[in-house]
Amino acid sequence: MYTVRTRTRVKVCGITRVEDALACAQAGVDAIGLVFYAPSPRNVLIKQAQDIVSALPPFITIVGLVVNASPAELHNICAQVELDMIQFHGDETPVFCAENSPKPWIKALAMHQSLEVEQAAYDYMKAGAQGILLDAYVEGVRGGTGKAFDWERFPQTQDIPYILAGGLNPQNVKTAITRTNPWAIDLSSGVEIQPGVKNHQAIQELVSQTYIGATGV
Repeated sequence: MYTVRTRTRVKVCGITRVEDALACAQAGVDAIGLVFYAPSPRNVLIKQAQDIVSALPPFITIVGLVVNASPAELHNICAQVELDMIQFHGDETPVFCAENSPKPWIKALAMHQSLEVEQAAYDYMKAGAQGILLDAYVEGVRGGTGKAFDWERFPQTQDIPYILAGGLNPQNVKTAITRTNPWAIDLSSGVEIQPGVKNHQAIQELVSQTYIGATGV
């Protein structure tokens, strides 16, 4: 008999330094996010992104986050940085994502009170999204706010791989996972010393809190 430990998948976004990317890999993080959005304090230049990607060991998914980027910008980023996936974090329509993403993609939805979550998610999934990320809505800000939304709004369906984001940290992540049962979690500010600079111990603590059970076999 042995014990199988199951863990919720983890993406740490807003990586700007090689040492932080390596700390994520060593802690068992599944994916890292590189932000290609100039107004963000976590924005990376192409050379930064290239250095981070080249330093990573295998089996870490590298996600490029964009906000209302043009088709030319998308293709320029992907031509220079070896990304595995695009995360659309702006007002991109399902048609735009489907027609212009050079890579497999996911779509982030800000949980505004007026958002019909499941309908919007199905629209993007029908267009080819591989998953839907649900983040807190803060007017004028595109992610990384440290704010959580009402987890009671998180859809309880297995039809779509929903990714939980918004206000997660090592202290609340186990409760968040228990209440929402997401496919994965995504966070940035919850494991930071300052925007774009990660706390390596916090990353390790967070990953340790994502084990959701043990099964004897």
